Amino acid sequence: MQRPSPKTESLLITALREGRTPLMAAAGFSLVTNALYLALPIYTNQVFTRVLSSESLATLTVLTFGTVFVFVISGLVDVYRARVLSGFGVQIDQRVSSHVFSALFEGIVRREPQAGAQALRDLDQFRQTVTGPGINVLFDLPWMPLYLGVLFFIDPLVGLITLLGGLVLMLLAFIQDKTSRPALKAANDAAIKSYAFTEAGLRNSEVVRAMGMLDHIGGQWAGFRATALDQGSQANDQSDFWGNAIKLVRMCIQVLIIGAGAYLIIQQQIGAGMLFANMILSSRALAPIERVVGTWPALIAASQAYERLNQLLADYKPTTPTMSLPRPKGLLTVEAVNFAAPNGRLILTGLNFGILPGEFLGVVGSSGAGKSTLSRLLMGIWKPFSGVVRLDGSDVFAWNRKEFGSHVGYLPQDTELFAGSIRDNIARFLPDVRDDEVVAAATAAGVHDMILRLPEGYETELGGTGMVLSVGQRQRVGLARALLRDPPLVVLDEPNANLDAHGEDALLKALRSLKAKGSTIVVVSHKPSILVDADKLLVLKDGRLEMFGPRAAVLEKLAPPAPKPAIRHIKAAEAGG
Repeated sequence: MQRPSPKTESLLITALREGRTPLMAAAGFSLVTNALYLALPIYTNQVFTRVLSSESLATLTVLTFGTVFVFVISGLVDVYRARVLSGFGVQIDQRVSSHVFSALFEGIVRREPQAGAQALRDLDQFRQTVTGPGINVLFDLPWMPLYLGVLFFIDPLVGLITLLGGLVLMLLAFIQDKTSRPALKAANDAAIKSYAFTEAGLRNSEVVRAMGMLDHIGGQWAGFRATALDQGSQANDQSDFWGNAIKLVRMCIQVLIIGAGAYLIIQQQIGAGMLFANMILSSRALAPIERVVGTWPALIAASQAYERLNQLLADYKPTTPTMSLPRPKGLLTVEAVNFAAPNGRLILTGLNFGILPGEFLGVVGSSGAGKSTLSRLLMGIWKPFSGVVRLDGSDVFAWNRKEFGSHVGYLPQDTELFAGSIRDNIARFLPDVRDDEVVAAATAAGVHDMILRLPEGYETELGGTGMVLSVGQRQRVGLARALLRDPPLVVLDEPNANLDAHGEDALLKALRSLKAKGSTIVVVSHKPSILVDADKLLVLKDGRLEMFGPRAAVLEKLAPPAPKPAIRHIKAAEAGG
C-alpha cells in the first residue's frame, strides 16, 4: 500500500520563501534609512550646542548641507526600497497568479462553492500589502531598539519613559486587534457574499426582470450589504476608540518627554539641544506602532486574504510534465464507476460499459438520472468516487489536460462563450489554429453561413455571455468549437436542446460526418430523433445502467408491449359504448 505523501507547503508560502532575497534587501534598506535618520537629532543638538553658542555661520552651513545630503541619500534608499518591493510584488504575482487562476477552475470542478474570482482580488490585496506601506511598517518595527538605545544613552529617564510608553501603545494595539478583528472579518465575509450575490444576479438578469424578482433579490442583497455595513461600523467604532486612546497616550508621552528633558536641563544633566533631540528620537521610536495602528484594517484584510488563498491552494497540485500519449483511436471504457454528490448521495452507481472506436452511443433517461454527470466523467472533468473512465486504456482524469483537450470535443448542456471573436471561440483561443480549420469546424456544425451574415463575420466580438448571438446560435458555435480538428472522441450533452429544425438537420449531418471519419460519439439527449444513427443506446435510471446494447435491441425493450386481443376488444367496446 502506498503511503500518503507528507503535506507540502502551499504555493504562496513557497513564493514568499523564494522571494526572501528582495525582502532581505528591503529590510537592509530599512536599516540604512533608520540609521541615517539619526542625522536629524544630531543636527538639532549641534545647532543648539555649537552654532548658537559660537554664532558661526560656516559651522551652520556645513551642518545644514551635510544633513540635507544625508536625507537625500535616505530618500534615494527609500526609492530603491520601493522599487525592490514593487519587483517582489511582480514576482509574487508571476509565481502564484496562474496557479490561483487554475485552482479556481479546479475548485469549481471539485464543486466548492467558495471558489470564485474573489481569490484574484485576495491575491491583489495580499500583494499590495506585502509591497506597500504595511510591509514598510513591519520593516521599521525591529529598529525601535536602535532609537531606544540612543535615548537610554542620552539619559535613562528619557529612555525609560519612551520604553514604557511604547509598551502601553503595544498593549492598546493588541486590545484593538482583539476587539476589532472579529467584526472586520465578519464585515469582509459579508461584503464578499454581497459581491458574489450581485454577480449571480447579473448573470440571471433576464430571469430577475421577467419574473419580477428584483425587489426580492434586492432585499437579499440588501441584507448582505447591511451586515457588511453594520459589522464594518462596529469595527470602525472599536478601531476609532482605541486609535484615539493610542493618540492620547502618544501625546502624553511627548509631553512627558518634554517635561523630563526640561527637568534634566534644569538639573544641568543634559544640554538644551538634547531636548529637541529627545523629542525627535522618541517620536521616531514610537512612530512604527502608530503606523501599525493606522494600517491595521489593511493588515487584517491581507491576513484574511492570505488564509483564503492558502485554503484555495491547499488541495491544488500544479500540472507536472507527463509523457505524451499518442492520439487515441476512441476506445472508451467505463469500469465500475460510482460517483457521489458533495452531500454523499450516490448519483451514479456501478456503471460498466464500453464502446469501440467509431461507434455512436446515445445516452437517454429521465431528468436527474445522471446523464450530464456521466458526460462530465467521460470528459475527465470530475473524478469518479470509485472506478475509472478510460480512453484507449488511459485514465481520462489523470491525462494531461492540455493534451487530452486536443483529442476531444465537448459541448455542455449550457453553452457558454468567452469574450472575444467568434473565430477565437471556435479556435478555443489556441494560437496555432489555422483559418481553414476554423471554417471547416463551422461548416461541419452548419454555422458557417450564419457567421458570414454577421456584420463582422468571424471577427464579430462577443461579450462575456455571447449575447450578440441567440441561444441556438451560441449552441451551434459551441458545437463548432467541439468539432475543431475532427477529434477522435466527441461528447455532446443535449446538443439539440435549443436548435430549430434547420439547426437539428445540421447537427445530424455533423454527427454523420464525424461517424464517417471514425470519431467515437457520445450524445446525451431527450429527443430520440437525434439518435437515429446511434449504434448503441444506454439507458440510465436513478443513476444505474438499466439497459445497454445495440440501438434496435434497446428500443425494442423500451417499446410498450402490444395489448392482448381480449383487452383490445374490451377497449373497442368501451369506445363504441
